[in-house]
Amino acid sequence: MASPMIEFKNVKKVYPGGIVALQDMNLRVDKGEFVFVLGHSGAGKSTFLKLILHEETATEGEITVNGYDFSTIKNRQIPYLRRSLGVVFQDFRLIPTMTAYENVAFAMRVTNIPERQIRSRVPYVLNLVGLKDKARSFPPEMSGGEQQRVALARALVHSPPIIIADEPTGNIDPELSVEIMELLTAINKVGTTVVVVTHEQDLAAQFHKRTVTIDHGSVVSDTIMPSEVEVIR
Repeated sequence: MASPMIEFKNVKKVYPGGIVALQDMNLRVDKGEFVFVLGHSGAGKSTFLKLILHEETATEGEITVNGYDFSTIKNRQIPYLRRSLGVVFQDFRLIPTMTAYENVAFAMRVTNIPERQIRSRVPYVLNLVGLKDKARSFPPEMSGGEQQRVALARALVHSPPIIIADEPTGNIDPELSVEIMELLTAINKVGTTVVVVTHEQDLAAQFHKRTVTIDHGSVVSDTIMPSEVEVIR
């Protein structure tokens, strides 16, 4: 069996004050899967994401992400772990004084990518998300959907094997939500593992993908639609 891209085994996370955010959390995501992680506010979604990004550490249990075993990972390895994860946030997190091009290029510059590669790669990913004509536009000049696509381009620019989308449709109109999800589906079709964390059940239902529901910090259902079974095997 292939190594999982993300695996939680009996994970528990307790915050100071005895607040239990995750308990007995078990989840495996294999290479090339597209998985919705559903849960209402307070279900444990944010903690799940923070653990994947190694912003928090588990109180108990085992976590593996893209080959990194979190029980043995060294501090110097954490930037490489995070570089292998393309993360799309609900609030976009774009720099308002930078153009779309500059926002995406900045993600490459902070990892010391040569300018020649930046000049080649950034227009390519902006075109991929349909923003070729918005390269010189600043975030305040763009719609919410366009800003989310810039954020997606930034997440894609390093060609990460895993894309994590945190409530990617939370701040955009419903019709644009479908557009963003279709982009993520297209990215998944070329082999990228995609995990979408959301509370929007209706949105997940439209796309017939594996849907994991968490509640009170545990997985309470894991539904694989028939069209996905052969992919996951």
